[in-house]
Amino acid sequence: MNSELLVDPTSAYWRVNRESFLLLGGGAALLLQLAHPLVAAGVADHSGFRDEPLRRLYRTIRTMQDIIYEDIHTALAAARQVKRVHANVRGILREPTSAFPVGTPYRASDPELLLWVHSTLLVTALTTYEQFMPLLSANEREAYYQSSKPVARVLGLAEEDLPEDYPAFRSYFEGVVQSPLLALTPTSRMLADQVIHPPISWFPRIAGDALAVATAALLPAEVRDLYGLRWGPRRRFAWRLLRRSLRESLPLMPNVVRAGRHARRGERRARQVAA
Repeated sequence: MNSELLVDPTSAYWRVNRESFLLLGGGAALLLQLAHPLVAAGVADHSGFRDEPLRRLYRTIRTMQDIIYEDIHTALAAARQVKRVHANVRGILREPTSAFPVGTPYRASDPELLLWVHSTLLVTALTTYEQFMPLLSANEREAYYQSSKPVARVLGLAEEDLPEDYPAFRSYFEGVVQSPLLALTPTSRMLADQVIHPPISWFPRIAGDALAVATAALLPAEVRDLYGLRWGPRRRFAWRLLRRSLRESLPLMPNVVRAGRHARRGERRARQVAA
């Protein structure tokens, strides 16, 4: 591994996350996170998500890009800032669900909540990637998961908190999705509406419609049903058109379009160090 970077530039995790089209999965990742009542309570009580959902998503993406693609000092500084913010995010649940009674405490630094948030980012990235690129092999998925572990560790998860391998990780994720842990409270429904219908006057309606279709398409069916998102023939047809057009155009796109700014800078740095 390149000693100047947290994540190996030759890793599957680097290769997948460099793709700009992964932004299409941002809404799905947020809805997965908000489906956990304790995560939703923390977001509602300790952030400006209600008023600026897209800005919060941008900050999350920017932080993750800093951690993956910037030099090791920038990556660790970004991770420390995340942990400082998380240290102050704590409270109690005021809206009960079948799994969590009123008064259930939450802490953003709780390994169970950290693992859930981390897993939503990994699964959504892989799901989005494989919608537009060739499917990864079992070995590639394993490599992707293993190369994500340094990021999980600097964000506060210990090695024993992480599933050992990709099959165990998928079993964990699917177990949560199919369990009573995910349930919508009035707060999570309100926050989800900000994701599905961003309260931003300048946001073009056609872009909002495309993102809404992508969000529904990229969610597990159980979570899509939990939110009551429409997924009828018209939306499925729109998604097929979007997939086909992007699959055909991706090979023609220059690197400056395909790769995010942080990824391109990280790749230049990796080449310089290697030379």
